Amino acid sequence: MVLELKNITKNFGGISALTDVSFKINKGEIFGLIGPNGAGKTTMFNVITNMFLPTSGEISFHGEKISGIKPHKITDKGICRTFQNIRLFSQMSVLENVLVGGHCRSNSGVLRSVFRTKSQRKEEANTHKVATELLELVGLSNYEDVIAENLAYGQQRRLEIARALASNPSLLLLDEPAAGMNETETENLFELIKKVQQRGVTVLLIEHDMPFVMKLCDRIAVLNFGKKLAEGTPEEIQNNQEVIEAYLGSEEDDQIA
Repeated sequence: MVLELKNITKNFGGISALTDVSFKINKGEIFGLIGPNGAGKTTMFNVITNMFLPTSGEISFHGEKISGIKPHKITDKGICRTFQNIRLFSQMSVLENVLVGGHCRSNSGVLRSVFRTKSQRKEEANTHKVATELLELVGLSNYEDVIAENLAYGQQRRLEIARALASNPSLLLLDEPAAGMNETETENLFELIKKVQQRGVTVLLIEHDMPFVMKLCDRIAVLNFGKKLAEGTPEEIQNNQEVIEAYLGSEEDDQIA
């Protein structure tokens, strides 16, 4: 087991964004977190990465409690994420963006960098090697020197994933990676996430594209109004009546309308 959430609740004043949510993610899984708009999905990502502290409940990563740890320490432990809205360093090159992602794994301090010690030069060369390998993985090896904002939308999404992978995570959180993509870009993204899984990285995914989720994910949890509505395989979720009603409404709702 990589990640375990026990009875997570997050309140903002009198509003409960998450209420008593629990689930587990196993090593090597692609785990989907879905639900209607406002269900609490991104809040859950923010709680896992400690951007928000949970009001109550407990989060364990590889068996270690991580609730209350500073966000940059969460990255050090092996959790990295992307965001709904692309957050690249827009005026930096594609390669530089990925190099920044690997900075947290650097051991060279100020003095080593200033005096360009042998160990610092070796580490710098290795970081560059990893970055170029990741750009090849995401299909951007021919764009190293291109300024990030000049990439097409789908390419920017893939660059953001490469930058996240540069931190060498064991758990990658993807927040709506297929949002705004066309059919070809979505298919390329599907293949990329499968490649990430094959590298031994566990993936937690938020996504609204249901065919994409059902085809990609091993297991899925559904949130609705901040509560866990269901959990299971894609087939089980597709046939769950409560999930169907949460997305499409019930016959009673139609009658009221």
